[in-house]
Amino acid sequence: MKIDNSLPLEYSTEENSNKILGFWIFLGAEIMLFATLFSAYFILVDRTGSGPTGAEIFEITPVLIETILLLTSSFTIGLGIHAMRLGNKKAMLAFFTITLLLGLGFLGFEIFEFVHYIHIGAGLQTSAFTAILLTTLGTHGAHVTFGLFWGLFIILQVKKRGLTPETANKSFIFSLYWHFLDVVWIFIFSFVYLKGMM
Repeated sequence: MKIDNSLPLEYSTEENSNKILGFWIFLGAEIMLFATLFSAYFILVDRTGSGPTGAEIFEITPVLIETILLLTSSFTIGLGIHAMRLGNKKAMLAFFTITLLLGLGFLGFEIFEFVHYIHIGAGLQTSAFTAILLTTLGTHGAHVTFGLFWGLFIILQVKKRGLTPETANKSFIFSLYWHFLDVVWIFIFSFVYLKGMM
């Protein structure tokens, strides 16, 4: 395996570069998944039937907390990758751990929000609006949950094997995934919550 020391560690082999390219292609498919969910949401948002509207169920405080937690986690994962590129394993692991804790906090608020919606009668079977709302939020939440487990395995691998071209590549790809989740959340925050509260 030929290592190019002039490139960042995560790009230092041809295989690593190909894996990153492959992951960008995978993210293209993920974009299509969420684009489909957003399209369905925009079509069904006014189909509330006898159920509540977004303006009746959305609350700004938990949504702002979720947004702050997730956007902060995007910043800390960036710091983690920066530390990785500097060869500072300890700082990288600390920033990755903080990222996962922020993600866990986000997920906790999202679960609380789901329970609240169901408690006030905004379940999957209430209306087309609540069905697509919970499906969209749930799909994003499932991606965050998967990301938490993935990030944990990355931390364990880096602890065990150190910073190698392989672990750096995996860490960088994970960071791309995490940033993607944040971008999706910005769309959810803007076009689902804020628009729904108006």
